[in-house]
Amino acid sequence: MALSNDEILAGDRAHVWHPYSSFLTPSPTYAVRKAQGVTITLADGRELIDGMSSWWSVLHGYNHPIMNAALVAQSEQVSHVMFGGLTHEPAVTLCQKLVELTPQGLNKVFLSDSGSVSVEVAMKMALQYWHSQGRPEKHQFLALKKGYHGDTFGAMSVCDPVTGMHHLFSDNLMRQRFAEPPSSDFYGEFNPADLDSVKEQLAAHDQIAALILEPIVQGTGGMRFYSPEYLRQVRTLCDQHEVLLIADEIATGFGRTGKLFACEHAGISPDIMCLGKTLTGGYMTLAATLCNDKISDGICRGEAGVFMHGPTFMGNPLACAMANTSIELLLQNNWQQQVANLESGLRQGLAPCRELPAVADVRVLGGIGVVQLHQAQTLDTLQPLFVDEGIWVRPFGKLVYVMPPYVMSADELSRLTQGIYKVVAQLS
Repeated sequence: MALSNDEILAGDRAHVWHPYSSFLTPSPTYAVRKAQGVTITLADGRELIDGMSSWWSVLHGYNHPIMNAALVAQSEQVSHVMFGGLTHEPAVTLCQKLVELTPQGLNKVFLSDSGSVSVEVAMKMALQYWHSQGRPEKHQFLALKKGYHGDTFGAMSVCDPVTGMHHLFSDNLMRQRFAEPPSSDFYGEFNPADLDSVKEQLAAHDQIAALILEPIVQGTGGMRFYSPEYLRQVRTLCDQHEVLLIADEIATGFGRTGKLFACEHAGISPDIMCLGKTLTGGYMTLAATLCNDKISDGICRGEAGVFMHGPTFMGNPLACAMANTSIELLLQNNWQQQVANLESGLRQGLAPCRELPAVADVRVLGGIGVVQLHQAQTLDTLQPLFVDEGIWVRPFGKLVYVMPPYVMSADELSRLTQGIYKVVAQLS
């Protein structure tokens, strides 16, 4: 017999630890009964339009018939098999697709479990590469302030060291270098002074192995959209100083910014790229770290002769099958038009928020919409208000942001933005 809404919530409060949550002062939690298209149906019967794509992952909406069929079909063949010494069609096909779609030169693919792990893999690749070149002194990373790359220990070490979520662990993390983030807006004129901090760090510290950044969009660090010229210049500086460039495209990959990958806005190819989140359309957890021949050859000619990493669920056939199907749907569904429609709807729908006293800024890029407030608001305050409006939006700090599924209709998007306006209008 199915649990009632009250029974689910009672069991949840007693035993289930949610992301960034406290058992002592728990934030509002809502039990989900089902999800279809862009609608989440709660166990109490209320329906919510999902503005979050379940943290950027549910690209084609929920309960998609083609995705569902692919999941069943693959489960009837092989759901999992170890990747050490074995291979299979879903993984090979996926890696071939990723090589074809990502920036030129990225032609080796390491599959892993999640976005944070893909960053760990990227950092490990960079360190092992320099070790294989006889330069083990290159062991630090340069990252941008206000950046975010995940919650595992290596990834935490390259997140913003002060305003990020991980300063509590600063004494336990590897010591990295940080540069000031770019201030030039994506749509504005580029300010060359934005590069001064990176230049200073690269010139002063020969031990830097790689620079890691989120291309074009700094996500959790403020949903900031910066100039493609900055990214282009950073690529040049890394080459000049013999520093690898790692592009964290976990959040920006697969069309979210209006390009298939955010690096395309600058026309650059990183040495290493991290992918995750929407890779499987939100059906399974999977990530990928891609690199070029320089990295793979360098590692494999080094002391170990192999790359020293191997997750148990690496190359999971179910996850790879879902990724293949999601990518096929993406390419078949005219994703460029889908994202353009989202961008247009978000611009129109969020524009009225500019006139509200509580709002400091409104910005849109591709399928990302942001309403920045003057004052930070607690989740406990805003979340119930959004639910009352029939929308699912999960804000943090001063940011009310959305990244809707690509399949959201114009009417659904209008209801989403109108709900945001109504809630923000209640703030003083």
